[in-house]
Amino acid sequence: MTADTKATGAPAARAPRPVALLLPGQGSQYRRMAAGLYAAEPVFAEAVDEVLGAMGAEGARMHADWLAERPELPVDHVLRAQPLLFAVDYALGRLVTSWGIRPVALLGHSIGEMAAATLAGVFTVRDAARVVLDRVTRLTAAPPGGMLAVAESAASLEPFLGDGVVVGAVNAPRQTVLGGPEDALRAVGETLRARGITAQRVPALSPFHSPAIAPHARGAEAVLATVERRPPRTVVHSCYTAAPLTAQQVADPAYWAAHPVDQVRFWPALDGLLSPGGLVVVEAGPGRTLSSLALRHPSVRRGDCMVVPLSPKRAGGPEDDRVALGEAVDALRGEGYRIP
Repeated sequence: MTADTKATGAPAARAPRPVALLLPGQGSQYRRMAAGLYAAEPVFAEAVDEVLGAMGAEGARMHADWLAERPELPVDHVLRAQPLLFAVDYALGRLVTSWGIRPVALLGHSIGEMAAATLAGVFTVRDAARVVLDRVTRLTAAPPGGMLAVAESAASLEPFLGDGVVVGAVNAPRQTVLGGPEDALRAVGETLRARGITAQRVPALSPFHSPAIAPHARGAEAVLATVERRPPRTVVHSCYTAAPLTAQQVADPAYWAAHPVDQVRFWPALDGLLSPGGLVVVEAGPGRTLSSLALRHPSVRRGDCMVVPLSPKRAGGPEDDRVALGEAVDALRGEGYRIP
């Protein structure tokens, strides 16, 4: 009888693989995202209320628009998309930890990194809410623009860049997001499609992760300098450096202030997280964009890692939110987690 065999001769139960959270960003939002959990999951509801309550009167308007069938501002508006994504990401992360699961790592995409940092204790909820609200208020003055998802490598798109259009995010080896001013981005999209290249607009009304945002992000450093930042209690993989956050980056207001402008290097960051294997990656946010990217990674394809999204693939009714969450709970229980 080996140490791995019980007296019955049955193999000993394998310990569940540790969990890492993926927290999505701009482009993952949709109307009433995760709203079906608000009345059904008290921990989730309390966390959303904590975030939006910390944003004062504007947070109350965000809350009303989030639950409304006919919101005052559309969910893609800069004053709605990023704050609501932050709130929903953070609340779903809190829900996971309420099940007794302690993530070993966090990786956010764009505004998802603020949610990751808050879950890790770098920011308090109140301070993070202040930073996010300050950020999006500044960006309301940015020129019209957007983002374009292209099914090509970043290197192959170099000839099409210019007039303010840049590579805003590297999501996968052949999944690149361009960002820039509206007219220039539209022209690039038309050129790409005329050449048979798949290019689709990302839900965004502002030129995130491009130089067009830079003049309107100025001043955020001064606000961040007044906010206390602490070492993360959990490893946070940065989508901007593709490496775990360092103490120097945590302490540097300029690092956080540059997030809306800097390029997102999600695939290299994801590769750093998943390559060692042996993880369950839970997408704690609306949709399944990051799950679909993680499913392409070799460690997931060979079964070393597993992907569990908490939300439905696309917008639906309240029951869809609850069914998707139930399926995620079943998957985690199947892995060996004892969820109440």
